Amino acid sequence: MRIVEASDRSALASLYAGGWEAAPEVGRAVAEILSAVRARGDAALVEYTRRFDYADASQSVLRVSLPRLDDARRALPAEVADGLALAHDRVTRFHEMQRPRDLEHRDADGTLSALLVRPFGAIGAYVPGGNARLPSSLIMTVVPAKVARVARIAVVTPPRPDGSTDPAMLFAATLCGVDELYACGGAQAIAALAYGTETVARVDKIVGPGNVWVTEAKRQIFGTCGIDGLAGPSEVLVVADGTARAELVAGELLAQAEHDALARVAAVSEDRGLLERIATLLEGPFATATGRIEIVERVLRDGTYLIHAQGRDEVIDVIDRFAPEHLSLQVADAWAFLPHVRRAGAVFVGAETPVAAGDYLAGSNHVLPTSGAARFSSGLRTADFYRTMSLIENSRERMRRDAPLLAALARFEGLPAHARTAELRESDD
Repeated sequence: MRIVEASDRSALASLYAGGWEAAPEVGRAVAEILSAVRARGDAALVEYTRRFDYADASQSVLRVSLPRLDDARRALPAEVADGLALAHDRVTRFHEMQRPRDLEHRDADGTLSALLVRPFGAIGAYVPGGNARLPSSLIMTVVPAKVARVARIAVVTPPRPDGSTDPAMLFAATLCGVDELYACGGAQAIAALAYGTETVARVDKIVGPGNVWVTEAKRQIFGTCGIDGLAGPSEVLVVADGTARAELVAGELLAQAEHDALARVAAVSEDRGLLERIATLLEGPFATATGRIEIVERVLRDGTYLIHAQGRDEVIDVIDRFAPEHLSLQVADAWAFLPHVRRAGAVFVGAETPVAAGDYLAGSNHVLPTSGAARFSSGLRTADFYRTMSLIENSRERMRRDAPLLAALARFEGLPAHARTAELRESDD
């Protein structure tokens, strides 16, 4: 496992490469799917579900009935149900603290300026499924919408090969109070949410992670409805000093590596000896002890970076250039370090805070910006389920005083009708 210097920008070019773009053939195929569902509705949605997920899919099985909560709980191991319930409780509490509120200000002359906050009418949450079990992602996408009081929440998730929905997904959907659950996935599910079909009503915004087909579909339908962002492969950057345990640093890299063969995982330290111990762990049985070997080995070969920094400034530069989805601070002075951190999806402080805590039980959201998007966007939060409207009520005094300048500005920009609306209000007549 090679250790590179932080100053070697060419060696780190692929780590710092931001942006998200699907292969041209994926873009074309997704456009075809979107067009078909938009034109033919349920017929196309069922056709693609049969092709990609469940061979006997039909219109009648797209909508999934939610069980009673007690029945759904009994279908799961007790510890799994308890864990999901705890995650639901903590995510709810954390996101309730984030609720925005209306703002208003009345000037001395009586003019009112306000910002009105209103929840979306309907949102769609995409939850990866099929052979995977990701009920935690359902909680992360639905709970903030519930906290925001979105009127209608629809969840789409691929059925399992036998057409069923995973019991953990059913429990999470029931626990969260999902209004509608649909057994469909991929680009076709995104199309159904964006355009609407006979069975699935359109939504105002689509949130949630997915594979390259789902993400490209979200990119293409943006404008028809809103999206939360474009989710690329998982990422982590561990900042470690001489006090860090090599096993804990290597463990964080491997935890993100098992997500996706295209994951990017990195550790940066001023302590070269620590990096060498981490490299030894990643080259030995420690790296393969937990399974998912094929995925992990590909990430270790193509997407793993051990970076030696010559001082704190170079460490900060690595963070800024990578803008990682997850940032783990395994350093003695983490709270002194934190003010220098500007770009990360989520920050995990100290040796006792694995990134997995944020994935499940911390209460923070695990739907986070990737591919350098932490430079300009944030993780999913309660505010993402609201829109705002500005409100202005001029007093008579304000309007009379502003009218000449308002008219002058409008005429300067070549808009005489705009100017007249001010001039009509300039006098008491």
